[in-house]
Amino acid sequence: MRRKKEPKSFLMLQEARMTEWERADQARNVISSKSTMKPEIAIILGTGLGKLVDRIDTKLSIPYEEIPFFPVSTMKGHSGHLILGTLAGKEILAFSGRFHLYEGYSVSEIALPIRLLKLLGIKVLIESNAAGGLNPLYRVGDLVAIEDHINLMGENPLIGANDERFGERIPDFSDPYDRNLLDLAERTALNEGIMLKRGVLVGLTGPSLETRAEYRFLRIIGADMVCMSTIPEVIAAVHQGIKVLGVSVISDMCLPDALEPASFEKILGAASSVEPILTKLMEKIILSLQLT
Repeated sequence: MRRKKEPKSFLMLQEARMTEWERADQARNVISSKSTMKPEIAIILGTGLGKLVDRIDTKLSIPYEEIPFFPVSTMKGHSGHLILGTLAGKEILAFSGRFHLYEGYSVSEIALPIRLLKLLGIKVLIESNAAGGLNPLYRVGDLVAIEDHINLMGENPLIGANDERFGERIPDFSDPYDRNLLDLAERTALNEGIMLKRGVLVGLTGPSLETRAEYRFLRIIGADMVCMSTIPEVIAAVHQGIKVLGVSVISDMCLPDALEPASFEKILGAASSVEPILTKLMEKIILSLQLT
């Protein structure tokens, strides 16, 4: 007897009832069916920083649309592909394009690619983003290693039922950005003659840029730079025991008493202009990574 085809509404209901682990597992199955690579390093390429993929010896490139439950990048400068290949002699996974709350995605949808990393055996996540500079000692084009963050997004990917397979209910965040990786990044930058500063990142939802009063407030509470991404990804990664290194490109200055009008085109251009330097730094860091 021929099996009756389930109505679309029933399938949608079944998908809605799936756990985050089940969704990530389906995404993992698609990737594993296309490649036997077992990378331990993942990279998220932020705004204007997507050309690092040109340095990757790509073995497989999968559009996000072909991965179950993945959101789709809608922002300029985010190509929307998951890439498997080699860089600096090591197998890596790269997300060319990320997702933001201001695009209308939930924090769970933003965290799904990070949940996938747990199932794929990733041990190190390298984050990059374009950020506005709040520290008056910064300049447009500076590279800043993220040493800590302040989450003002009003969202956290760990809210809701906790799956112990990902991590414990109340994870420790005393060092969300791995100290050994920070030290490695600074040593590498010094050896390559690259200026790499340290700073605290604050995250807001956007998409509007902040007001003078908001920039002043963010500086008072201890932030050196501000972005609209990264932090939900880092929270999900640390929850899973993945070590994180983050580097921001200062794409515009946000000094309230000397504030100039900004546009996404200017931010994108500033991030793109420093891309060769960041690409070199990333390659050298990956080359020096000792995974155990």
